[in-house]
Amino acid sequence: MEAYEVFKDLAIILVAAKLFGLIARKFKTPQVVGEIIAGLIIGPSLLGWVETTDFLSEMAAIGVVLLMFTAGLETDLKDLKETGVTAFFVALMGVLTPLVFGTVMYLCFYGFDGFGTEKFLEALFIGTIMTATSVSITVQALRELGYLKGKLGTTIVSAAIIDDVMGIIVLTIVLGMKNGGSSILETLIKTLLFFVLAVGAGVIVYRLFKAYDKKYPHTRRIPIMGLAFCLVLSYVAEKYFGIADITGAYVAGVILCNMRDSEYIAEKMDINSYMLFGPVFFASIGIKTNIREFTLDILLFSVVFVIVALLSKIIGCSLVGKIAGFNWPDSLKMGVGMMTRGEVALIVSQKGLAAGMIEPVYFMAVIMLIIVSSIATPMILKSLFTKYPSPKA
Repeated sequence: MEAYEVFKDLAIILVAAKLFGLIARKFKTPQVVGEIIAGLIIGPSLLGWVETTDFLSEMAAIGVVLLMFTAGLETDLKDLKETGVTAFFVALMGVLTPLVFGTVMYLCFYGFDGFGTEKFLEALFIGTIMTATSVSITVQALRELGYLKGKLGTTIVSAAIIDDVMGIIVLTIVLGMKNGGSSILETLIKTLLFFVLAVGAGVIVYRLFKAYDKKYPHTRRIPIMGLAFCLVLSYVAEKYFGIADITGAYVAGVILCNMRDSEYIAEKMDINSYMLFGPVFFASIGIKTNIREFTLDILLFSVVFVIVALLSKIIGCSLVGKIAGFNWPDSLKMGVGMMTRGEVALIVSQKGLAAGMIEPVYFMAVIMLIIVSSIATPMILKSLFTKYPSPKA
């Protein structure tokens, strides 16, 4: 592919994403829904104007990192402390419930040969794919609705980050069952070490940023250095600790969220995200999907897969929310907010394909789950918040 071809692709994505984003807003739907539909229309499924490339995938990766960094910057640490325990148990049930439901669903389709067999491991991996949560779409929807900074929004974002870490641990354990389990302890240690490093380095970095912010307030150097810190922590998380880069980005934002100029940094990140990286990320979800490859058997499996994946998240997370003291409408919002899937589900699926845990054909079910959850979540959230408003921060 010639280098100049990317300019055409980007132009098509930006125009289509913004056009369908405006149409979605006209229908009182979050713009991210329109951007995803735009990707589906201009992608291989329909018009075929834009194909998935490494460059677009990397642009999309930057987009989700910026989005999670901004979410971290907009996090209220006071609310985070208040929701920490609740978020942990929401995440725990948000992992265990889909894991069990997904495993049982696969065994109901293809039979049960006994624990530890190849078929059982395949079923377990299908459940593992369902554990992944992609909070980026929920974050954008909550921001548009004005509920990102409240107690409920903070709980959802915090739970999704914890869910991501737990999902990686589950993935490691399941892959370890196929490979003899030699890497399980190593990954658990790496996960713990990352957060120890993040806390230790975070104290130092925060003090440095605070001192610099006091001496040079509201200058462009501060957002630039903040972005550099976000990218470094994202790289370190993925490269050296096996933690998803979006977790590093969110943690970087949380470290800087109490700065005087944290809102100024978030404002500059929003410009980059709104202009380029955000539309590319959300449109890429639709572009990656090719519905022409569906067969009737896989379509049936995919439909059941999507239903089980969505309901299991809602059931598990909503019940914990209710037990934690939220009313039923807010508990339901929490469950719906946790049901989105995205890049983490794709990463998990790719690792499973590489390890021989699942057949390539099941990848289409994951794509379908991502599309359906990405479109349904902001629409359902908007409906719930309209009918049952929550206190805003």
